[in-house]
Amino acid sequence: MWKHKKLSIKNILQIALGTMIYAVGIGIFLDPNKLAPGGVMGIGVILSHTIGLGAGSWYFILNVPILILGWYNFGGRMIIATVYAVICNSLFTNFFSRIHTQPVDLFPATMAGSVLAGVGLGLVLKAGATTGGMDIVVKILRRKYKYIKTGTLFLILDLAVVVASGFVFKNINNVMYAFLAVIVTGKVLDYVLYGADEARMILIVSDRSDELVKRILEELDVGATLLKGSGAYTKQNKEMILCVVKKRQAPDLEELVKEEDPHAFMILTNADEIYGEGYKNLMEEKL
Repeated sequence: MWKHKKLSIKNILQIALGTMIYAVGIGIFLDPNKLAPGGVMGIGVILSHTIGLGAGSWYFILNVPILILGWYNFGGRMIIATVYAVICNSLFTNFFSRIHTQPVDLFPATMAGSVLAGVGLGLVLKAGATTGGMDIVVKILRRKYKYIKTGTLFLILDLAVVVASGFVFKNINNVMYAFLAVIVTGKVLDYVLYGADEARMILIVSDRSDELVKRILEELDVGATLLKGSGAYTKQNKEMILCVVKKRQAPDLEELVKEEDPHAFMILTNADEIYGEGYKNLMEEKL
């Protein structure tokens, strides 16, 4: 997401839509319930309830020095789209924060707000922008602390904001629900960015590999790869079948193997990211 991506009309509209959806989650569900969702927006929520001024306004003010740091450290290629996203986010958040709605219990407010925030962030990132804030801070910190994973840095910073909200609002319920909002937003964001293409990778060692491959290709209509190997103890040559299938197809493949060769050796494991026909495009820019 730090590479240059030319902004088209589609990208501009998608960033606007994403920030609007994000702002609905913050302005209508999280901010009114004093739920700080981590990041710069979470700090904005805290300041808006203690000092005044809208959360969106604080979000913009806090992002100004961060964007300058980003420009200084990474150049201006990724800043233009991010500035646009930050402005949209600030305006939409302030707008929706002024809409007075019926009070909502903390749990449904947390779930609705965090799901909308995750969807909105995902759309912005897929359009080639970022929401500024912690994205840039984490990128800068990663230069100094290369041994700390990006996800860990995000979690540490978000937790710091959530804990700070507990001290400011003096309400442990708000802290717990804000932490839940951070987790749900992250999960939804991953789903929007990477989809539900989680699959199962299956390795089969069988003396009936030819029959198994034939049935896999004909009955399940999935691809298979034959690998050559030999037993470490017996030294006998073996053919292994490697398959990657959608999760819903894995039970069918298991049953097929049991029917054809009850003595087969089979390993099943999760495959979180798959590139190639039927899955992701290998040449797409990774977000």
